[in-house]
Amino acid sequence: MNRNPYVAGYFYPASASELRKMLAGFMSNDAPKEEAPGALVPHAGYIYSGAVTGAVISRIKPGDTFVVIGPSHSGLGKPFSVWAEGIWETPLGEVEVDRELAGKMVAVSEYLEEDYLAHREEHAVEVQLPFLQYARADIRIVPVILSGATLEIYKEIGKDIARAVRELGRKAVILASGDMTHYEPDHVARQKDMKAVEAMLALDEDGLTRHYHKLNISMCAYGPVVCTIAAVKELGATGGELIRYQTSGDTTGDRSAVVGYAGVIFKKEELHPIVALAKRAVETYVRERRVIPAPAELTPEMKERAGVFVSIHKHGELRGCIGTFEPQQENVAQEIIINAISSATRDPRFPPVEPEELKDLDYSVDILTSPEPVADKSELDPRRYGVIVERGFRRGLLLPDLEGVDSVDYQIEICRQKAGIAPHEPVKLYRFEVRRYRQKG
Repeated sequence: MNRNPYVAGYFYPASASELRKMLAGFMSNDAPKEEAPGALVPHAGYIYSGAVTGAVISRIKPGDTFVVIGPSHSGLGKPFSVWAEGIWETPLGEVEVDRELAGKMVAVSEYLEEDYLAHREEHAVEVQLPFLQYARADIRIVPVILSGATLEIYKEIGKDIARAVRELGRKAVILASGDMTHYEPDHVARQKDMKAVEAMLALDEDGLTRHYHKLNISMCAYGPVVCTIAAVKELGATGGELIRYQTSGDTTGDRSAVVGYAGVIFKKEELHPIVALAKRAVETYVRERRVIPAPAELTPEMKERAGVFVSIHKHGELRGCIGTFEPQQENVAQEIIINAISSATRDPRFPPVEPEELKDLDYSVDILTSPEPVADKSELDPRRYGVIVERGFRRGLLLPDLEGVDSVDYQIEICRQKAGIAPHEPVKLYRFEVRRYRQKG
């Protein structure tokens, strides 16, 4: 099924040559591009908001598909509508709908439905397409239109979209299409909108909702942004960046009653391959009960044999930590995979990690040097060395440079407790060093 342009010649030029010329003024070929699972862009007429949209799209590496989510302005059609197949036409040519992804989204969601009427007289999705075509000629889309709903429904829809993307292995970008405050004085709009943006940058749907209601922010972007945040968190986003903000007053000069336009990118933290492997091992096992294989190409660190400890934290608190004193696997990569899964599911101090927790977890991987015996505690340093306390078959280990562990005596005391060794029992002491690979944040 084809969709013809509805607002060409109104929101943007109907002439292909004029449209390309306008887009060239908004887009930057020199902007640093990064992989981003999602973004917020405005959907007003290009003369008002095109510079914001262009700044955002210029920064994103296009994926296979853009899932473009807009609010309902017309009230037509089903409340949560997916245009499931066919072609969308713009002055720059045709854009194919990703039929498989659209179908998967509808199949996995309690709320999303295949519907075409809701899209017929809407501009929120349409106005983004020329920017996407300008960035990459062969992009595909899944258009989504949302009516008003509760925070929880929007969250569920976002998670459903992420699930569909994951299950199909799509390299997709979730694009929220929406404007901020409508028709208030410029200084008021900016104050309100920045409160909303602060919550977006923190990927905080609940905080955004509180500001939205408490400040009475007349942003049509609310639903699409909440869905997008919920989706990108499932897809690995760890924060956001405000790329550009302006109001209609910047174009017209009239600041008495403006509309605000925010451009935000939701970004993934760049992880060291060691940490990324631990994270992927946990997420795959928790979601699919499957142990991933070691990467086909190993980094130099992964080729070694060594003891490895994987620590998992949730909101700054320990959520699991299990490791091996000495190597048990063929290489460090396999050691990481096994110990990461054990930390998430077999640490006796904690219940197994649940799928809904994954987005809140941080990872740290310690690769140990071979333990060496020491004559006495004068050869230890809690910042530099980890400690092993041994009596017979009982051994207790503590990693170095841990918060709150500031003395050698305290290190040894903790190791004794772990191993069930009484304070008066004589022990052998060993020290080791670690290379620590940690998720920032």
